[in-house]
Amino acid sequence: MANEVIFILQTVIGLCFALVAFRLGKNWLYAYIAMAIVLANIFVTKQFDLFGLSATGGNVLYGSIFLVTDLLSEHYGKATARKAVIIGFFGAVFYLIMSQLILLYTVNDVDWGAGAGMDTIFTTGPAIILASLSAYMISQLHDIWAFHLWKKKFKGKYLWLRNNLSTFVSQAIDSIIFTSLAFGFLPILFRNPEGLLPWADLVEIIITTYLLKLVVAAIDTPFIYLSYRFKPGDLVS
Repeated sequence: MANEVIFILQTVIGLCFALVAFRLGKNWLYAYIAMAIVLANIFVTKQFDLFGLSATGGNVLYGSIFLVTDLLSEHYGKATARKAVIIGFFGAVFYLIMSQLILLYTVNDVDWGAGAGMDTIFTTGPAIILASLSAYMISQLHDIWAFHLWKKKFKGKYLWLRNNLSTFVSQAIDSIIFTSLAFGFLPILFRNPEGLLPWADLVEIIITTYLLKLVVAAIDTPFIYLSYRFKPGDLVS
């Protein structure tokens, strides 16, 4: 199966799960964000091509988080959306600490190779996750702020435009901060020259990851409209 087909399929399935979580209540959306941010930081280590562009496995899950915060902003308000962002931050920090501690164990003869696999995936964790945490907090808080700014400006109308205006800018902020830190500044801080990329490559990664995130953002627009047909029982506004 072509990567592009898998990408579209994964995007739709991920957004469907976000909508199901919304139907079950805001606590399920909190849980979705916590899981998605952890999985995105694991999946980002896998590289492949999409539409002729170099991509990582974290794009879909990370992009879906913006739909979740927009759902919370639209139906529950700014304070609830910000709480969800903090919960996601907590989940990512917990993952960072625990994933680094598991690397300290010395495997025995019974280990069937899982230890080596974890070394491969989690060794790059600190720089990647610190960059991800910084980009996540800034871009998500901006997304919430911008969503409500446009909601006030448009007097609650034009949901599709509010959703996309806030997400498009926030995704750009996220891509710039994450790529610059993960592959430009933090490798120097951690004395890891292998992780340092030329600025031309950084610009290319920023552009390609941003374009792929825009695809996810465009696909999620119908889902935020569908949320009005699947309101959960704990929704009071």
